[in-house]
Amino acid sequence: MGIPTRDPSPGADAGSFAELTAAVVRLEARISELTETLAARDARISELEKLLEDSRRSGKRQAAPFSKGDPAEEPKRPGRRSGEHHGRHGHRAVPVGPIDRELMAPVPSLCPDCGGEVEHVRDAEQFSCELPDARPVLTRFTVGVGRCTRCKKRVQGRHPEQTGDALGAAASQLGPRARGLATWLHYALGLSFAKTAQVLSQLGVPVTAGALSSGAQATGTDLVPVQQAIVKKLNDASMVVMDETGWRVGGEGAWLWTATSKEATAYNVAEGRGFEAATVLLAEDYDGTLVRDGWVVYRNYEHASHQTCIAHLLRRCVEMESDLPGWARGTPRQVKDILRAALDARELSKRKRRSVAEDLAERIELLAEGAHPHDANRRLIKHLVNEADALFTFLDDPDVDATNWRGEQAIRPAVVNRKVWGGNRTWRGAATQGRIMSALRTATQQGVDPIDFLIRLARAPDPGAVSLFA
Repeated sequence: MGIPTRDPSPGADAGSFAELTAAVVRLEARISELTETLAARDARISELEKLLEDSRRSGKRQAAPFSKGDPAEEPKRPGRRSGEHHGRHGHRAVPVGPIDRELMAPVPSLCPDCGGEVEHVRDAEQFSCELPDARPVLTRFTVGVGRCTRCKKRVQGRHPEQTGDALGAAASQLGPRARGLATWLHYALGLSFAKTAQVLSQLGVPVTAGALSSGAQATGTDLVPVQQAIVKKLNDASMVVMDETGWRVGGEGAWLWTATSKEATAYNVAEGRGFEAATVLLAEDYDGTLVRDGWVVYRNYEHASHQTCIAHLLRRCVEMESDLPGWARGTPRQVKDILRAALDARELSKRKRRSVAEDLAERIELLAEGAHPHDANRRLIKHLVNEADALFTFLDDPDVDATNWRGEQAIRPAVVNRKVWGGNRTWRGAATQGRIMSALRTATQQGVDPIDFLIRLARAPDPGAVSLFA
């Protein structure tokens, strides 16, 4: 007995075909709709990834609040550890120098608690170091003015303690110590000119913020030959570290550049972030070793050896490990292992360091030849390939830093100041900013008291004769 079948009729075939056609149309429309949705989602993901990366980069250019991450859930108790092994006991040393005053604090005759008689047992000493009553020293210079009988040129005298030759309306000036202190407070400690004026008024020196600004401009002019000497010192150094960060001039965007070595540091505020701005501090033909981050402009120093900052690369790998899906984390993990192995090799002998560098370079080449899922991994590998000749220079020369920490440390105080007063109002002020910061930081590196240096500069008839270098 066969299976009964239904004979299809022409009408039934036409209806089924129409239904299938309609279903196909609906599915194609749905597929098109889903394709557009996925494309929009992919575009949104790419946009968010870029915003996240930009946010991280901008965060790294900020100087505050120097966050170390979220606080620990169970932080350690502050203060010294209990027990015997808690470190050296520190205390304020007894001031060195002659004792200006002797004051007595005798033991009371009666106990303040019970009223009993008190027996004197011994005497103890306490010291107090206090500021003297602020009283400014007002000096009047009687300046002789004459005229040469031969050339008829006007001639006037100058005392070694004078800071300028101006007379008439500009005859009232700040002394060199007050001006040096004001410059240090503003450019080194970040106080605004208005707050600096308040500090000086507490010391008995009435002055306006405008007068301090004008004095700073004069100091900046005097520092032109000092800045030139610092830049020359940097270009003669065997290793220079460079960095740059955002700045503001007149409310518009600008860039603060720094170049630093073990002996000197120079700053310059420029309109752009290109190679031309970099060469203001470090000449194009510099042939030492340049330690820097991955900014492409630095590769234009073709005569120099290069060392890219290992810390920047490690941070990038750590961020990628936290952001990428599990299946894509292998690449940043491998790169991180290679970089840490390079840092660990710094304590080895020269021959072993060279061997490690060759081995790690081969591992980078093998990574470049492999397949890497995810665009972020491919960008990382491409960057490593571009920086291949700058990854392990510090293993060949132990005097070369593995990171650009010197540049970051040099630029941080300036960025803190930017947080306080936002940059400079004029380009003339920006030029003064660079010169004064260069002098103050280089003086510290040279073991010279910055304020004493500014005093010598203010008193010198020829500022070009004042040097920071022995």
